[in-house]
Amino acid sequence: MAAPRRGPRERMIYSTAQLMRREGVSSTGVRDIVAHANAPRGSVRHYFPDGKEQLVNEAVAWAGNFAASRIERLVAGMSRPTPSKLFAAMVQQWIDEYRTQGFGAGCPLAAATIDCAETTDSIRAATSQAFSTWRGPLAQALIHIGVPARKTGSLATLMISTLEGALILARAEQDMRPLTTVVRELGPLLDSHVRSRQG
Repeated sequence: MAAPRRGPRERMIYSTAQLMRREGVSSTGVRDIVAHANAPRGSVRHYFPDGKEQLVNEAVAWAGNFAASRIERLVAGMSRPTPSKLFAAMVQQWIDEYRTQGFGAGCPLAAATIDCAETTDSIRAATSQAFSTWRGPLAQALIHIGVPARKTGSLATLMISTLEGALILARAEQDMRPLTTVVRELGPLLDSHVRSRQG
């Protein structure tokens, strides 16, 4: 069955997230969003009466939900999941993108946080919630894999923080090594928490 087509509202949310990844929030204009989404003129006012701020907030929420659902898909696709394999799969998405498309884009959540955390309360709150939306399923996945529940929240935070930092370094250096390095160095630490419970 063919995937359902996105309507104008959904296309604008998606386009906002994609443009934020490349341009940041400040440099992403409403006209750019409408053009990228191939949406009718006047549709922003119709669908987003609070304007760009509402669009950014909804794009941030979309990004958090996308990241969360990706965690679930990654774990479901592994026959013998481990924390290190899960983290490597999270990073691999970005390695694949940078190999094929270059280093032009980053995480929309990071872009929104960097641009707006100190200036726009609603966007700061939206990014905080989106990171939480991502962290929750990641922590649950770690429980499923065998990490003690008391450690999963902190390890999920560590995994997301490490990935976000590596993305910034990879883009700054135009090099994949920060991403491959964090997979190599963090993996044994993550897996040690499974072994300690089984020992």
